[in-house]
Amino acid sequence: MPLRRREKKWTLLLLGDDPKGIRQVTLSPRAVALLFGGMAAFSLILVTLTGFVLFNGGAHLRAVMTARENATLTRELSRLRDRVGGLEETMHQLSEQDSQIRLLAGLDAVDQEILQAGIGGPGLTTLDAHPLWQFDSAVGKDAFAVEYDLSALERRARMLAASLSEAMDSLQSHRDLLESTPSILPVTGAITSRFTNSRMHPILHRALPHEGVDISAPHGSPILAAAKGTVVYAGWLVGLGYTVEIDHGYGYLTRYGHASKILVRRGQRVKRGEVIAQVGSTGISTSPHLHYEVRIGGRAVNPMNYVLGNVVP
Repeated sequence: MPLRRREKKWTLLLLGDDPKGIRQVTLSPRAVALLFGGMAAFSLILVTLTGFVLFNGGAHLRAVMTARENATLTRELSRLRDRVGGLEETMHQLSEQDSQIRLLAGLDAVDQEILQAGIGGPGLTTLDAHPLWQFDSAVGKDAFAVEYDLSALERRARMLAASLSEAMDSLQSHRDLLESTPSILPVTGAITSRFTNSRMHPILHRALPHEGVDISAPHGSPILAAAKGTVVYAGWLVGLGYTVEIDHGYGYLTRYGHASKILVRRGQRVKRGEVIAQVGSTGISTSPHLHYEVRIGGRAVNPMNYVLGNVVP
């Protein structure tokens, strides 16, 4: 009869604080295997559960962070929309001012439809191609709308800037023309002889054209430049005595004769209202007065057609 092989067993000694309280537990190899297997399975389950909790916790945290970011972005987009609305109102006011300035400059106002639409397309990608659309369609739509409005405002601003620049150039040209146009009587006094193609000369006693106006004034009275310009002649002229001529540009030239004293020199720049000479009776003259002429393109014209209010400023 064969002998049964004796099975090995595991003995666990449990020690406490009391040396006499030693406990002994005997386990078979199968029980030990089951114990270690159970521990391994428990560890695996614990690791799996821990990973699941951590993963879900991370996903939840990411979801919370994303929600916060979307909320912040939505608030910022709302704030930007409000600012865009303010800019649109400011741009409307500038557009009205631009129309007024262009009117003063003698220019047609910019067509409002053109100003509203701008030049060319919006210059943006399509909505579904916007970067934020891929992450959040609602936020992407708002961002696209804000960007579209800003792009339109930029185009309107560029158009207004160009329009204002054109108007300012025109105003500057108009201002220079107005400042260069003879528009005042050079001296305070009574007009004793007017512009005419034929009059009886008081000294020569024959009919001659009178290419200006005579203004009677006390000897030494100041003679003023009728507009800004450059002195092109300051000296003696036969018949007119001491005379000043000023070239104002744009074809305008003024002449001031019979002066007793000249106070400017050739090449000197003068402004409207600046004293250039004093009233006298030099040349062919019977009494102190100013002979004043206005010429356009070398042709004498009636000076009174260019006097505003017939007064000295």
